[in-house]
Amino acid sequence: MDKVFSPAGIENRWYQTWEENGYFAPQGGEKAFSIPIPPPNVTGSLHMGHGFQQAIMDALIRYHRMKGDDTLWQVGTDHAGIATQMLVERQLEADGVKRQDLGREAFIEKVWDWKAQSGGTITRQLRRLGASPDWSRERFTMDPGLSQAVQTVFIQLYDQGLIYRGQRLVNWDPKLLTAISDLEVVSEEEDGHLWHLKYPLSDGSGHLIVATTRPETMLGDAAVAVHPDDERYQALIGKTVALPLCDREIPIIADDYVDPEFGTGCVKITPAHDFNDYEMGLRHDLPLINVFTRHAAISDAAPEPYRQLDRYEARSTIVNDLEALGLLERIEPHRLKVPRGDRSGVVVEPWLTPQWYVDAKKLAGPAIEAVESGAIKFVPQQWENTYFAWMRDIQDWCISRQLWWGHRIPAWYDANGNVYVGPDEAAVRSAHQLTDDQPLTQDEDVLDTWFSSALWTFSTLGWPEKTEDLSKFHPTSVLVTGFDIIFFWVARMIMMTLHFCDEVPFHTVYVHGLVRDGEGQKMSKSKGNVIDPIDLIDGIELEALVAKRTAGMMQPKMAERIAKQTRKHFPEGIPGYGTDALRFTFYSLASTGRDIKFDIGRMEGYRNFCNKLWNAARYVLSNCQDSDIDVASMKLSLPDRWILSRLQAAAESTEQAIANYRFDLASQALYDFVWNEFCDWYLELSKPVLWDADRSPADAAGTRHTLLQVLESTLRLLHPMMPFITEEIWQTVAPLAGVSGPTIMLQPWPAADPDRHDAEAEAEVAWMQGVIVATRTIRGEAQLGPGKELDILIRNATEADRSRLERNAPLLQKLAKLASVTLIEAADETPAALSALYEHLEILVPMAGIIDVEAETSRLNKDLQKHRKELERLQQKLANPNFTDRAPPEVVENERVKARAASDACDKITAQLSRLEGLH
Repeated sequence: MDKVFSPAGIENRWYQTWEENGYFAPQGGEKAFSIPIPPPNVTGSLHMGHGFQQAIMDALIRYHRMKGDDTLWQVGTDHAGIATQMLVERQLEADGVKRQDLGREAFIEKVWDWKAQSGGTITRQLRRLGASPDWSRERFTMDPGLSQAVQTVFIQLYDQGLIYRGQRLVNWDPKLLTAISDLEVVSEEEDGHLWHLKYPLSDGSGHLIVATTRPETMLGDAAVAVHPDDERYQALIGKTVALPLCDREIPIIADDYVDPEFGTGCVKITPAHDFNDYEMGLRHDLPLINVFTRHAAISDAAPEPYRQLDRYEARSTIVNDLEALGLLERIEPHRLKVPRGDRSGVVVEPWLTPQWYVDAKKLAGPAIEAVESGAIKFVPQQWENTYFAWMRDIQDWCISRQLWWGHRIPAWYDANGNVYVGPDEAAVRSAHQLTDDQPLTQDEDVLDTWFSSALWTFSTLGWPEKTEDLSKFHPTSVLVTGFDIIFFWVARMIMMTLHFCDEVPFHTVYVHGLVRDGEGQKMSKSKGNVIDPIDLIDGIELEALVAKRTAGMMQPKMAERIAKQTRKHFPEGIPGYGTDALRFTFYSLASTGRDIKFDIGRMEGYRNFCNKLWNAARYVLSNCQDSDIDVASMKLSLPDRWILSRLQAAAESTEQAIANYRFDLASQALYDFVWNEFCDWYLELSKPVLWDADRSPADAAGTRHTLLQVLESTLRLLHPMMPFITEEIWQTVAPLAGVSGPTIMLQPWPAADPDRHDAEAEAEVAWMQGVIVATRTIRGEAQLGPGKELDILIRNATEADRSRLERNAPLLQKLAKLASVTLIEAADETPAALSALYEHLEILVPMAGIIDVEAETSRLNKDLQKHRKELERLQQKLANPNFTDRAPPEVVENERVKARAASDACDKITAQLSRLEGLH
């Protein structure tokens, strides 16, 4: 093994070996275990959320593969309708070409060309993370097989009356000219205005004042609503107002939805341009007046002076006209949530348009029952409540999109507008006896990408054919997903799979939190806190990082701010930590359901962990590689028995944690075992056995055998989380440990064996550790060098303690660097000494000739004075309201932490001075 662990030198080599040899494919086994990957967008690139999610899935897959399950991780990508079409359109427009110039078929060919050349970025990045799906089964939602599944589902749902075409409100993007889902709408608070308008009563007896944030929609008003219990307006309910600028009268209606405390308690109702108003319009049978075009200009349904005006130009004109008529009461500044398309950036309109819908209410019942019955389990369980809340109030699902890229809706129209659904035009003509001279036109729309994604678990396994894979790997075992798509994807998969397969799509839904930055802020380009997982793996220089974070920014001030912020936080760029350190960091943060604060400082710690494991392996190999181990005559020492017992405990804890999806606890159990027990204790305990001149050959053989067995088993325990370093070390260690096989990933999981717990050895070593730690505490406090031999006294020893000392004195003296160990009675007088406690034992180190009491007292007093001065400064700062009330909370908390540390240091030094008092 090389002297230094270098991730870059091994990761690509091992990944290529694994993939080329087909190790990721199902290997057989009595029990099937499968995970469907949430298909990333084909246009996408890896972000921290992806990295975290893939790490969780890969750990589960590698774990179950080693458990002997027939394991499949089904991989694939989503065609990402809007994102892909926008990307290719931008490329064409850079060359002065619009998609309309090409026509639909030629444009779609361009998209397929783009996918062939550039669509593999995300899958290459998944490989860099060490993900081990079966790449030979990689699917794409526009593949012929998946497209057939999509078409079959659409036709069957239509034939069953569960898909229909209707005119309802949708989120309309007036730049992309398509309906979009709620998930593609980003609503954030912005500065706006609240216009208070006067609506004259038709009988001339006065007026009502309504408040609106969108005066341009008044052209489509169908009513004014008040609360039925609002005494101010009860006499007006049923009367009408003259709608300004429109030469129309609209009714005054009563509805419980109205908040009498908001504004004047009167609300204008525009059913065709507001989702809540639409529902109220249905309740009161109000007309739907669509005053916008698809481009968000004013339509011909509005009065002529405003037609064809852009919505914001119309707003200004309408406000001026109302003011001229004396109908503008006032304008107030107002903060409001503005919905924008996440890709176009323009304000989205609730717009009335014909679309295709799934009757989701009829599909929801079985999907609710599947979770209620426990057929599907959410982890953490509280996400079931979110699921039930959405499902019990489910609305029909708009599945059509006004795009060219995607699954085109298999519907045709004749000259009279009659619709015919079927797999192709020939089938439609045959089924409905339509002659060739009757023109048919296929629907121009495509299906929402969530429609094809909803079929993912079964369409990727060959449905509608009854394939062997479908019967073996479906239902899948677990779905790993973020909370934000429980409704958009998870719920729809459950509905569709139950309807078409008569079984659940998965047994468990593991819901993870959002990956945030170290301060808990959401990662976003505008905040300048986005981290690319590949940069953490490979490293990136400062100026390259600055250029990456500011690329494409249109606002110079924002770019300058982010560049400055980046240089402050990463003055030397980001060093490469390697994939294993990144993955282990993810697992350490994976407590169920909580958002993840990703602190890069942790990466440093887990890179050190990789180095610790590497160096431990080099120690084991250097002591075992050239030695013949006579297993027949070997003898296991107390430390050997102890570490074998602790290995069982670590395996047990890890297995239980993974079973409960507590990857944070699994990683902590392995970290503690490797760093604290194996490296810090057992390797040190092994040295006297291996290095002493008077060592027993049988003892040495036992220790060498144990070193190899424990290291090899530990590598297997770590492998699901740290695949690369464990494979590299295992290849050298395994033959020495008597283990054969081409790769660690196909080795059996080292299952815990409770019968191999050795309580006696654990108690004996725990006693030695307690005495050694107490002695080291005294060394540290008195600043006695680790190489200085000490005489120690032990007071309050029981008969059991005496026996343990007799059995383990040589080992204890070597590890604690002791010249002698003497047991004394409680009443015995002792010389001046420093002491520490371990349970009922008092460990004393006589100070005569070891420490200069006066010099040590002087040094400690200087330290005490320094810490008291710092504590006083911090306390004054924290007592100042100008600081605590105005500074950011994290800055104030940081100062409190410093104050506690200074106080603890003062207490510790004072205690040391008190102990030195007795030595004068």
